[in-house]
Amino acid sequence: MSIEITNESGIEVDEASIQRLLTFGLDLMRVHADADVAVLFVDESAMERLHVQWMDEPGPTDVLSFPMDELRPGTDDRVTPPGLLGDIVVCPQVAEAQAKDAGHSTLAEIQLLTAHGLLHLLGFDHAEPEEEREMFGVQHDILVGFNHDEQQRDGRRGGWLRR
Repeated sequence: MSIEITNESGIEVDEASIQRLLTFGLDLMRVHADADVAVLFVDESAMERLHVQWMDEPGPTDVLSFPMDELRPGTDDRVTPPGLLGDIVVCPQVAEAQAKDAGHSTLAEIQLLTAHGLLHLLGFDHAEPEEEREMFGVQHDILVGFNHDEQQRDGRRGGWLRR
């Protein structure tokens, strides 16, 4: 599995944690070991440009996803085919503000946004109430499972549940 992480945001991001989160999420969603995904952390001005260009909406947003091969989650019997999942773009500055409002760490918010972006790459959406329940339920499962793995890995709480 190839996970490429690039930080152009000017804010320090725990890239190793994001790498572990994506690995956990891809395994949970039964994505082929030869699938590729990239994460790019950008500043507010770069995110605003992308938001206007691709969503025709003003201002920076927290996360954007750019699916490539339109892979979908695998099943217990069959993983996805190998391929290029796509790109997740996260703005740590927006995540930081949202984290303060939500009462958790910036890392927890970045992890949430990364999991959210991954699910968009896998075809999940939240436009309709039923879709939202499904997507946010899977997102929750990824974050809780990852946090549990982090606790087991090093005996401390993972970022998502840290307050």
